[in-house]
This record gives sequence, C-alpha cells and structure tokens, in this order.
Amino acid sequence: MADKGNDPVAIWQTMIGEMEKGFNAFANKAMESPQFSKAMNQVGGVSAGAQKQLGEMMEKYLLTMNMPSRAQMVSMAERLQSIEGQLNEIKALLHQVHGNVAGPEGGAPKPPRTKRPPSAGGEQK
Repeated sequence: MADKGNDPVAIWQTMIGEMEKGFNAFANKAMESPQFSKAMNQVGGVSAGAQKQLGEMMEKYLLTMNMPSRAQMVSMAERLQSIEGQLNEIKALLHQVHGNVAGPEGGAPKPPRTKRPPSAGGEQK
C-alpha cells in the first residue's frame, strides 16, 4: 500500500476536511452577529412580500383569462365534497326506507294487481 504521506487521496481528504472546518468556523462567527440575523429577516420579508404580490398578480391574470384561481378551485372542491356527503346520506336513508318496505323475503315489493284474469266466458270485469 502507498504511504499515508504520499497518498494523493489521503492528502485531498485532509485538505477538504481542513477547508470545511475553516468554513464552518467562519459561518458560525458570521451567524452570531446581530447584523446577519437582521439581514436574514429583511431578506425573508422581501421574499414573502414578493410571493404575495406574485400571487395577487396571478389571480388577476387568471381572472382576465376567465379561469378559476387556486382559492376558487379549493372552495369548489369543498362544496363538491359537501354535496357528495349529503348525497351519501340521502342514499343511505333511501336504502333504509326501501329495506323496511321490502318485507321479510328481502325482495322488492310487488305492485298491486289492477287487472283481473278473464272469466270463464272470456269477458273481463
């Protein structure tokens, strides 16, 4: 095997490790300062403001294109789920009522007979 002092991979790993330690120390020192946190808060505020403004512009654009916005689609989906729930309740009630009318044999009730069979003479009453 190659000697640790002459192995280029070992030298490279040592160099990278030292660079990481130096960068971490610098970053930790920079993040401790109040100016850094103030700058990060400002950047976050600007980013949030830009995102809000982009959302408003997109909603106006969709309105001019006669297309629904995300909020409108979410509202529509919620209303649709509510309607589906109500339909399921109605369906369950209909099955319950239908089950009570069907009788013990479990089949559908037969309609009442309104026609009479022909009499022996071939006439209907």
